[in-house]
Amino acid sequence: MALVKYNPLRELRGMQEQMNRLLNLSWNHDLAGEDIKEGIWQPAVDIFETEESIVIKAELPDVDQKDIDVRIEDNTLILKGERKHEGEVKKENYHRIERYFGSFQRSFSLPATIQQDNVSATCERGVLTITLPKKEETKPKQIKVQIS
Repeated sequence: MALVKYNPLRELRGMQEQMNRLLNLSWNHDLAGEDIKEGIWQPAVDIFETEESIVIKAELPDVDQKDIDVRIEDNTLILKGERKHEGEVKKENYHRIERYFGSFQRSFSLPATIQQDNVSATCERGVLTITLPKKEETKPKQIKVQIS
């Protein structure tokens, strides 16, 4: 019977290798390289308010304007679209792919103070800007106080 010296670090290394394999699979990587990240992604959004309107800005780089759908249903603003992967470069020629591709959808509840008929949207340099004008009666009014 041969004596084997116990090495506790060997078990830790084995466990670390197993965790790395699991993490690579869960982050949509395969063992030969990285896959194109398709599926669920959400564009980053900023929302701010001015005296006249509420403004939503969404980052949509490489999304064609024809692939963007903005609509209002039941006091909810729905932003849908799709970023398509360019087919010019073969998948095996990529060294790294970190951007997500595929369909996206974001929904935002709208306050009752919005003029839904006058909503406008523009897209410039990969940023979609949606302007939601406020109703007249909800805009802040300044009242002068007279001293008597």
